[in-house]
Amino acid sequence: MTRVAAIDCGTNSIRLLIADVDASTGELHELDRRMTIVRLGQGVDRTGRLAPEALERTFAACREYAGIIKEHGAERIRFVATSASRDAENRDEFVNGVVGILGVEPEVISGDREAEFSFTGATAELPGHEERLVVDIGGGSTEFVIGRGHVEAARSVDIGCVRLTERHVRSDPPAPEEIAAVRADIEAALDLAEEAVPVREASTLVGLAGSVTTVAGIALGLDAYDSEAIHHSRVSRERVAEITERLARSTHDERAAIPVMHPGRVDVIIAGALVLLAIMDRAGVPEVVVSEHDILDGIAWSLTDPR
Repeated sequence: MTRVAAIDCGTNSIRLLIADVDASTGELHELDRRMTIVRLGQGVDRTGRLAPEALERTFAACREYAGIIKEHGAERIRFVATSASRDAENRDEFVNGVVGILGVEPEVISGDREAEFSFTGATAELPGHEERLVVDIGGGSTEFVIGRGHVEAARSVDIGCVRLTERHVRSDPPAPEEIAAVRADIEAALDLAEEAVPVREASTLVGLAGSVTTVAGIALGLDAYDSEAIHHSRVSRERVAEITERLARSTHDERAAIPVMHPGRVDVIIAGALVLLAIMDRAGVPEVVVSEHDILDGIAWSLTDPR
C-alpha cells in the first residue's frame, strides 16, 4: 500500500483525497475526502485573470489541506489544476502560491488528460465492460470520455456551471431568455464534443461532480447530503428533467433551502442541471449512474505510476 494525497483544483471547488492505494490488487482505501468551494474561476471568463480574492480563498484551503496531509503522513502528493487556471493570464501567481504552501507544483493538465483521470476514477469499481460515457460537469468545463474498460475517445468543452452562469444569468430566478441562452451554448458545445466522442453509442452514462450529485440528492429526497446513498444511485431522464425545471423556476433562497444543496452551489446549480439534462437527451439514455468517485480518485490511482 502507498499512502497518497490527491488534490483537484477546479473552477468552483478544491478537493482533497488521502488514500492507501495498492496497484497490485486494485484496491483504494479512502482515509479522508473533503471539498471546499473557493470559486477560483470567479470572473475568469470575463477578465482572463484570477481574482486576488479567489486566489486567497484557494490558498487558505491549501493551507488547511497541507496540515491534513502532514497529519496522515502521505508519501506522495499530486496537485492537478483544471479549467480556470489553464485559462488565466496570471496563472504564475497561482502556481507560486501553491508551491509555497504544499511544496508541489500544480499540474495544469489538458482537458483530455483530465477526462482520462475522470474515467479511471469513475469506472474502476463498476462491474462489466459495456461502452460507458463518463461526463464530468465542472465549473468551467465539461469532460466527455467514452470507453469499454479503457479510454477510447475524450473531449473537453467550455461549458461549466460557473462559466455559463456568469455568462448568461442576471435574474433570480433566471429569465426565459437567459435559460435559452444557456441551452444554446450547451448545444453548441455538445456539437463540438460529438466531433471527437460518439456520445450516442454509449449504453451507460456515468455522471460526475457536484451538479450531478446534487441533482441525485434531490431525486433521492435526502434530508442531508449522504455520499454513500448518492454513490452509484440511478436517476431517470424524466426525474432529471423535473428537477431541472423546478430549479430553473426557483429563487436563490428556495434553492438554498434544499437540504442537500451546498451553499457554494446555490447560484450555479441551474446551469449544471441544464448541462446534465442536455447530455442525457443527446446521448439518448434513460438514466444516469451517479458516481462520487471521479477525477480525484483517478489522480490517486495515477500516483502508483505517475506520468
